[in-house]
Amino acid sequence: MKISRRMVIGGSAAAVAGLAVSKIVYSGCGASTWAAPSLKRAGAPTPVDAHFWQPLDGKKIKCVLCPRECSVADAERGFCGVRENNDGKYYTLVYGRPSAVNVDPIEKKPLFHYLPGTTAFSIGTAGCNFECKFCQNWNISQFRPEDVESFDLPPDKVVEAAQRTGCATVACTYNEPVIFYEYVLACATKGHEVGVPAVMISNGFIQKNPMVALANELGAIKIDLKSFSEKFYAETCRGKLQPVLDTLKTLKEQGIWFEIVVLLVTTLNDSPDEVKRLANWVATTLSPDVPLHFSRYFPFYKLQLPQTPVETMEKAYAAAKGEGCNFVYVGNIELPGRANTLCPGCGAVAIKRVGMMVVANDLKDGKCPKCGRSIPGVWKKEDAFKRGILA
Repeated sequence: MKISRRMVIGGSAAAVAGLAVSKIVYSGCGASTWAAPSLKRAGAPTPVDAHFWQPLDGKKIKCVLCPRECSVADAERGFCGVRENNDGKYYTLVYGRPSAVNVDPIEKKPLFHYLPGTTAFSIGTAGCNFECKFCQNWNISQFRPEDVESFDLPPDKVVEAAQRTGCATVACTYNEPVIFYEYVLACATKGHEVGVPAVMISNGFIQKNPMVALANELGAIKIDLKSFSEKFYAETCRGKLQPVLDTLKTLKEQGIWFEIVVLLVTTLNDSPDEVKRLANWVATTLSPDVPLHFSRYFPFYKLQLPQTPVETMEKAYAAAKGEGCNFVYVGNIELPGRANTLCPGCGAVAIKRVGMMVVANDLKDGKCPKCGRSIPGVWKKEDAFKRGILA
């Protein structure tokens, strides 16, 4: 069944969503360390003041959080479905209301150069400012907050839970954190105060001012670069490419650690030419040291194409290396050595991984164990908020 974000969702659909969400909450790596059943179910959404909006005539508002700049009439919501105009004022309906809670390896995000081998207390809410046809978390991202099961978990409790479960970080993930901006910012600020950095797993579809404000508090960011094609963004994600590229340049300017993931979708964004252009842009416009992950596509949600061929994944890896990217990874598939961190100088294995598991970390003070070359990244918790690592 294909469910659009614009459908009126009844009780049966909400029940389906609740079952799907419970799988995210109660399963996954490290779930046994988090007593998910003890979470208190949230009641009806409580409006909390939203950031980044402007009043318009007739009690309308203009949202300036993401590039959509939704014009929202009184008693209506923006595209994301979680931000509502109430009598000419704008509110978020998902503050402190995650619909997915879990303990994940940081490599699942994936962040390979940020505190490798640690776990992240991971949260996500309902809603999104994209509608990707291949979304793996559509059961929360394409629903409104009143139509999925949510939990009462304010920012201070998120950070406390991260500490209690031995997580090095809080990860804002699963759906799009931009649309629960106020919650992300509060978790990041609270975590910054006590040395528990927050990381954001995002599509990068956000305006510059809110991104800069958030980057001041976050530890790291992973951006899903959906494609290097405006056509793909428009037809497959209902979004735009250029604002995401602008966000990546902003992250570089701010000096925060970030990594990029590209899901290679069969026949749509996996051509050798597009992969080369994308990798060249990353290496020359951002830095050759930005980790670039290629992820294998599997049919999901509204997109039922064949899974990405293994040969395509190998070619993408080689192409990105050929364009000057120093740290290239392949995910969603087991390819020997393609998840390892290699020294760009001598080729030695600095960090060995099997899937999302670190099996050996031979870095010595952030340097190659063989030739001593510095490997850019955040390797120690005391450096969790370090800036300016990328040249």
